[in-house]
Amino acid sequence: MSLQSVKAFFSHHSPDLQVLELASSTATVALAAEALAVEPGQIAKSLSLRVGEEVIVLVVRGDARLCNRKYKQQFGVKARMLEAEQVEQHTGHPIGGVCPFGLSQPLRVYCDESLKDFEVVFPAGGAVNAAVRIEPERLATLVNAQWVDVIQPLA
Repeated sequence: MSLQSVKAFFSHHSPDLQVLELASSTATVALAAEALAVEPGQIAKSLSLRVGEEVIVLVVRGDARLCNRKYKQQFGVKARMLEAEQVEQHTGHPIGGVCPFGLSQPLRVYCDESLKDFEVVFPAGGAVNAAVRIEPERLATLVNAQWVDVIQPLA
């Protein structure tokens, strides 16, 4: 159902964008980068986090990790990822397919500034073998995301 909710989202909001369904898995940054023949940084990974009682989706470049100091400055709390079994319950998407499109309920979405390092990025498409080719600014606009600076490059 998740893949269909993402396709329906694009059909309604941006019919020129297509969900790419691949023969191989895109469930991790490494697998997605290989399947799409792009560098890992271009994979826009969507993290499901809890800020107090609220669940948010944070989209960051694939070759980076959260900076605890920056995250706490931005959100006022320590980063708390959702438990694996809670991810699909809150987003409507399976782990490995989580994206900010076609969410099962309204969630605030944030995009890390580092996505702007690329002309196009590839977030998941609601399934473990699906992705979307999209410009970072367009991604943020489509999901009403707020830009934040909360990551650090992987060493």
